[in-house]
Amino acid sequence: MKILERYILRRTFVVALAALFWTLAVVWTVQALSRINLVTDSGQSALAFFHLATLVLPSIIPVVLPFAVAIGISQTLTMMNSDSELAVISAAGSSRMTTIRPALALALGACLTSFFVQNVIDPGARLGVRTLLAQASADLLSTVITEGTFRKVSDGLYVQVGERLPDGRLGGIFVADSRQKDVDLAYYAKEGALTNRNGRAMLVMNDGVVHRKTPAGEVSVIRFTSYVFDLSVFTSASQHLVIYAKDRSLAYLADPDPNDPFFKANPQEFNSIFHQRLTEWLYPLVFALIALAVAGDARSHREARVHPMITALTIALIVRWISFFAAGKAETDANYVPLLYVIPLVAAGLSVWCLATNRPMELPVNWTDRAATLLRQVGERLTVLRLRLFGASSPGGGSA
Repeated sequence: MKILERYILRRTFVVALAALFWTLAVVWTVQALSRINLVTDSGQSALAFFHLATLVLPSIIPVVLPFAVAIGISQTLTMMNSDSELAVISAAGSSRMTTIRPALALALGACLTSFFVQNVIDPGARLGVRTLLAQASADLLSTVITEGTFRKVSDGLYVQVGERLPDGRLGGIFVADSRQKDVDLAYYAKEGALTNRNGRAMLVMNDGVVHRKTPAGEVSVIRFTSYVFDLSVFTSASQHLVIYAKDRSLAYLADPDPNDPFFKANPQEFNSIFHQRLTEWLYPLVFALIALAVAGDARSHREARVHPMITALTIALIVRWISFFAAGKAETDANYVPLLYVIPLVAAGLSVWCLATNRPMELPVNWTDRAATLLRQVGERLTVLRLRLFGASSPGGGSA
C-alpha cells in the first residue's frame, strides 16, 4: 500500500473508530438502563449489573459497525475534498483506486470483525445474559430477605421482611398475593424462616393472620400458628434456562436439534436467523461502497446540496431498514429469505455502478430541496427565538 493510501486509511480508521465508540456508548447506555431492574428488583450487586451490561455489547457491535464505517469514509473524503486534497490527488495523475483501496481495506476488516463477533462471541454472550438473568430470578435469598423493602417474587406476589434476626429467622413478614383474579390475600406473621424441604423452597410463617378480600368486598381474617408458603414454583421456573434461536451458534442453526421445543414451534425462525448470520456481516462493505459513491470524487462546494455524510447515512439507513423488514418477515415466511441476500447485493451493485460510471450517488432532488428548506426554516426560527430571548443591538446603537 502506498504512502498516500496509508494516510487515507489512517484518517478513515480514526474517524470510524471515534464514531463507533460514541455510537456504542449511546446504544449501550440505553440497553444497559433497560436492564437496571436486575439491581432494583432482584437485589443483585452493581458488579452483576455491569457484567450483564458488558455481555450486551457483542449484540450491538454488528449493528453499529457498518454505520461507523460509512461515517468514517464519507467524513474523511468530505474533509479531504474541502481541503482540496482530492483535487490535488486527481491532478497528480493518481487513479481513483488511491481512495477506493483504503476504504475497501477498512470495510473488509470490519466485515471480518462483524462476522467473528456475531457468530463466535455474541452467542456465548447471549447465553451468559440468559444465565445471569435466570440466576438473579432464582436467588430468593437476595430477593426476599431484604429488610424493610418490598420485593416482587412474581406478578401479583410481593414479600416484605421487617428484620433479619441473628439466628437466621425472619421477623415482621408481610406477603401480598393477588395472583388469583378478584381475590386479594394479605399474610402477616411475627416471625418465620426460609427453608428448603426436599429441594423445595418454603417460607414458613409463625404466629400470624391472613386477610382475604372477596370480589364482593367482604374481608375475612384467619389467625394461624404456622403457615407454609411454597416458593418452589418460582425457583424452578426461573432456573429453567430458556435459549432462543438468536442465542444459538451458527453450527447449531445450520443443523438444529429436532427435539428443540423452540425449533418445533417455529423452524422458520431458525432458518431465517441462519441466513441473517450469513449476510449481515456484508453490510460494512456495502456501506463503504455507498460512502465512496457519495463522497469519493472531488467536486465543487456548489455541487453539494446536502452534506455527503448525511446523504451516505440516509441511504445506508434506508437499505438497513429494508433489510430489517425482510429479516422480520423471513422469520415467519420463507419467501422473504432470498431478500436477505438480494438487498446487500443490489445496494453494492448500484454503488459499484455509480463508481464505474463516475455518477455521484445522491438523494432525489425533491428530498434534498425539502431538507434544505426545512433546515433553513429551523435556522430562521432559532434566530427569531434567540432575538426574542436575548434582544438585538441596533445598528450604530450605543450608550448615550
